[in-house]
Amino acid sequence: MKAVVMAGGEGTRLRPMTSSMPKPLLPVVNRPIMEHVLRLLKRHGLSETVVTVQFLASLVKNYFGDGEELGMELTYANEEKPLGTAGSVKNAEEALKDDAFLVISGDALTDFDLTDLIAFHKEKGALVTVCLTRVPNPLEFGITIVDEEGKVERFLEKPTWGQVFSDTVNTGIYVMEPEVFNYVEADVSVDWSGDVFPQLMKEGKPIYGYIAEGYWEDVGTHESYVKAQADVLEGKVDVDIDGFEISPGVWVAEGAEVHPDAVLRGPLYIGDYAKVEADVELREHTVLGSNVVVKTGAFLHRAVVHDNVYIGQHSNLRGCVVGKNTDIMRAARIEDGAVIGDECLVGEESIIQGNVRVYPFKTIEAGAFVNTSVIWESRGQANLFGARGVSGILNVEITPELAVRLAGAYATTLKKGSTVTTARDHSRGARALKRAVISSLQSSAIDVRDLENVPLPVARQQTARGSAGGIMIRTSPGVPDSVDIMFFDERGADLSQAGQRKLDRIYARQEYRRAFPGEIGDLHFPASVFDSYTGSLLRNVDTTGIAEAGLKVVVDASNGSAGLVLPSLLGRLGVDALTINPGLDESRPTETAESRRSGLVRLGEIVASARAAFGVRFDPVGERLSLVDERGRIIEDDRALLVLLDLVAAERRSGRVALPVTTTRIAEQVAAYHGTQVEWTTTSPDDLTRVGREETTIFGGDGRGAFIVPEFSSVLDGTAAFVRLIGLVARTQLTLSQIDARIPRAHVLRRDLATPWAVKGLVMRSVVEAAGDRQVDTTDGVRVVETDGRWVMVLPDPSEAVTHLWAEGPDDASAQALLDEWSSVVDGAGH
Repeated sequence: MKAVVMAGGEGTRLRPMTSSMPKPLLPVVNRPIMEHVLRLLKRHGLSETVVTVQFLASLVKNYFGDGEELGMELTYANEEKPLGTAGSVKNAEEALKDDAFLVISGDALTDFDLTDLIAFHKEKGALVTVCLTRVPNPLEFGITIVDEEGKVERFLEKPTWGQVFSDTVNTGIYVMEPEVFNYVEADVSVDWSGDVFPQLMKEGKPIYGYIAEGYWEDVGTHESYVKAQADVLEGKVDVDIDGFEISPGVWVAEGAEVHPDAVLRGPLYIGDYAKVEADVELREHTVLGSNVVVKTGAFLHRAVVHDNVYIGQHSNLRGCVVGKNTDIMRAARIEDGAVIGDECLVGEESIIQGNVRVYPFKTIEAGAFVNTSVIWESRGQANLFGARGVSGILNVEITPELAVRLAGAYATTLKKGSTVTTARDHSRGARALKRAVISSLQSSAIDVRDLENVPLPVARQQTARGSAGGIMIRTSPGVPDSVDIMFFDERGADLSQAGQRKLDRIYARQEYRRAFPGEIGDLHFPASVFDSYTGSLLRNVDTTGIAEAGLKVVVDASNGSAGLVLPSLLGRLGVDALTINPGLDESRPTETAESRRSGLVRLGEIVASARAAFGVRFDPVGERLSLVDERGRIIEDDRALLVLLDLVAAERRSGRVALPVTTTRIAEQVAAYHGTQVEWTTTSPDDLTRVGREETTIFGGDGRGAFIVPEFSSVLDGTAAFVRLIGLVARTQLTLSQIDARIPRAHVLRRDLATPWAVKGLVMRSVVEAAGDRQVDTTDGVRVVETDGRWVMVLPDPSEAVTHLWAEGPDDASAQALLDEWSSVVDGAGH
């Protein structure tokens, strides 16, 4: 006997799950509903099957093909227009006209005994046998009444409670003889229970009803979809679950990684190659699809998650459905009954209320509170560039495909035949992505000079030697699973805002220039990069007095690429240096705040016991450095800026110093004391380097461990700052703690507040209005200066839904009070 599987339904009640996927392909415990149906047919010997398709038909055909993988023979009957339940079977008449056949829906989950149903049909000599079942709420279904013999007496489609005369409903499973086709007109929309069966009954034809025992769930609503998963996990329906039951009710498929510290409370299902990290709690009836990643501290209960979803740290999902390829970022909450479509991005700390529908390809901003469905708004990625180039989680937000497109867009902004310098840190992710970037550049008619693994300042300096630009890929500082793709201009500085916008525009339009076959770019690996860098550094930075001073310093390379340049530098400096942690550690391409702190404490102990003049610790890419004084005490980054400023200004006695507007105003006092001036810049690094290029600039720093040594280059460079510092200390004959002691203490505090994109403009307007007649500085954001010199600065973040606040006062308490006061202004405008 053959079977017909009806797989043409749109499943409109299940949107947005069915916006981009036909209902029969919706996964129930990681297998499409229709696959469960086909497996049931095969179990009962019905391996020859015709599938009727209409809505998104190609997806169904592509998934199941000819049925070979299931050991079945599948053929397809395509409806051009919806033909109703009977019309679509009539559409497949050619394949069914020789013998009795079984009709079943491709989107209902059941384990009925089809063999018994077919035997009943034959025994009764029926023309049609309708498979019936008893349900508690028959309103959604067609009711059927049968006599003692099993003959059907009445049909009623979707009754009201006043018309309910039975709880026996039609499941849409039928066994039929081919002559039933005589009652169905071709190419017209015809239904079995509404049109054909009443006609057959009128003519007294034998229609029987078979009351089946077993499980049947018409997966038509969000509730029934979630219930179907729970029922499979509870064992209420006899279907195959793909995987191993590692403890009662906990199913784990092949290749899945579950951390021993994750809490699993079954019944639940973890799909193949999924990854569940430590301190995750998965509660009952949770289903994870293939390749799902669940980060530390996340909580899921009755959540159904489709394939390739990323679930960020400390996010909370309850009773919801998440479509495939969606990214849910840190600490997001999705409440009971919510449905997130395919390929969405749910921002950090956003809340999606119960029963909200988010349609495919949408972005929910960080910190947003969503209580109405998001259907039409376009996918708004505000802009690609953040504070450190293009940043994101490796292989979630930053994929090889994105790297290729970005590099193609960057190449398009340059002339054909230009040279671009590429570099990376020592992580595997950066290595893999850089290869994608290089091939994309070459195929866009760009020659590439690849430096491989070098410190960031070396990459910048080498780029400035005749390249049209550069690309550096590194692990995001402090975030081991994220990467930054950094773009440089011809001077090795970060791309300007205008340059970023141009790249953004080409990327958004996907208008990439590709080379003709004869124009593919070359790839060079320049030799002795470190020697040329240190040679240039020592020629340009004042090192007089170092050899005579007999200084002893401790240098911590923190297992990063900064260590690569130190051997050729320290020998030529004439300083007694002890280098610690020089080797590269591929598994630790960045450091957390805690590991940085403990590294500094350790450095302090070594400096004190070695009686060194001071200690420096580089960040892993050699861009920033931290200081420890001769007693082994850590000099915090904001203090280190003032110490270096004091040393440079005292030696130069004139010129300008570039500092971001968020720096303490004590810097002005220090600079003025030595006859130098401060030029305030915005918080963006490219603005700091812009001032660093000007003739009269003698120094620059961002207060976070990065410094500019203008006589060598206009970019942030940890190694150059280190060389400059040794020279200064050697010549002043003062210790770092003496210099630190003579500078007044600063009290600058910082706070970040979540602000949805839509209200950022309103927030800034409110701040200006609240400032009234106080002095306002708009170099970057809005800085409000009180009459007594205290100040507060409010700055909207360019790439996240956040507003940053800084405040400075004579002591911490007054700075704190100022922060509280202006936080309420920002919050008031934001809500």
